Amino acid sequence: MKNYFSSNFKLGVLGGGQLGKMLLTETQKFDIYTSILDAAKDAPCAQICNEFHVGNLLDFNTVYNFGKKVDLLTIEIEHVNIEALLKLEQEGLEIYPQPNVLQIIQHKGKQKDFFVSHNIPTSPHKRFNNLQALKKETLKYPFVWKSAQFGYDGTGVKIVKTKNDLEVLTDTECIIEELIPFKNELAVIVARNKNGEIKTYPVVEMEFHPEANQVEYVICPARISDDVALKARNIALKVAESFQHIGLLAVEMFQTADDQILVNEVAPRTHNSGHYSIEASYTSQFEQHLRSILNLPLGNTDSKVAGIMVNLVGEEGFSGDVVYENMEEILKMDGVTPHIYGKKQTRPFRKMGHVTVVNNNLAEARKIAEIVKNTIRVISK
Repeated sequence: MKNYFSSNFKLGVLGGGQLGKMLLTETQKFDIYTSILDAAKDAPCAQICNEFHVGNLLDFNTVYNFGKKVDLLTIEIEHVNIEALLKLEQEGLEIYPQPNVLQIIQHKGKQKDFFVSHNIPTSPHKRFNNLQALKKETLKYPFVWKSAQFGYDGTGVKIVKTKNDLEVLTDTECIIEELIPFKNELAVIVARNKNGEIKTYPVVEMEFHPEANQVEYVICPARISDDVALKARNIALKVAESFQHIGLLAVEMFQTADDQILVNEVAPRTHNSGHYSIEASYTSQFEQHLRSILNLPLGNTDSKVAGIMVNLVGEEGFSGDVVYENMEEILKMDGVTPHIYGKKQTRPFRKMGHVTVVNNNLAEARKIAEIVKNTIRVISK
């Protein structure tokens, strides 16, 4: 086995946002040297990695030249230049998740086609090259519109209820999906290493903000029957095996009214739905990501305790230098741990941090999470 620890091995990470910042906690724990590339000079990772490089993740030369200087490359965001990664891989660099997996997943149309071709249950969809092509179609309202690429955190996703709603859509390559009436939105994180060892985390339940289309709470374990949980974990395993990916894969799903599980979409990296694991699990998703890409034995994915994650997002009506109001109040509460991502500027609905609530009693944790949500405010000076 390679010596990754306290050695001259260099791990490269494309992206220096909050997911990278939380990954760095684990690389520091293991004393693994990290080099990070991000477009923003004040990205959350900038001050705490071993090497920080400023550059465009979608630029071929920037990504290629960065990759030439590291021993293994991973990502914390999937919007990266795939051609550069394919060339680096051809030249012998280990890249996880693999470029061919990223190429499918970063394009929502290809991702949905992949589910269909691998018999993975998902909602019916159609692909369009632009808005004009979509407008020519005989449409059945309501439906879900998604930009084929570069959507995130509710950006690039709209529920289209009437013909008038078409006028506010971006003119870009897109997909439309049947709107699924569902009981719950669920997610399962799957870890897989090069040896083919594979593990799933428990099923989590996601509660969304009605307007921002952003997760407000992630609840682990999900409040569902054992049968539904088993079905969700098995489908997530099937997705991971179909991609043969190495690293973490977050599989987001719908539980329908009749308890069918449909895959909504996947993310080939650590994910918001796994943040609870830092405090609540034996092995956090960030440590597990490291274990999987370095082909180390995978850690225990069980929870030690029930966990609820509350997203901290910029409050409406505030933009500018961030202020976290009432932080002392939430720090007085038992089992409450805030994580501040290090973004200096806030704006409405921007993800600025999260708070984990752990408790032996899930219902009690949910009550405390509500109090946390109503107490802390992310505003500006």
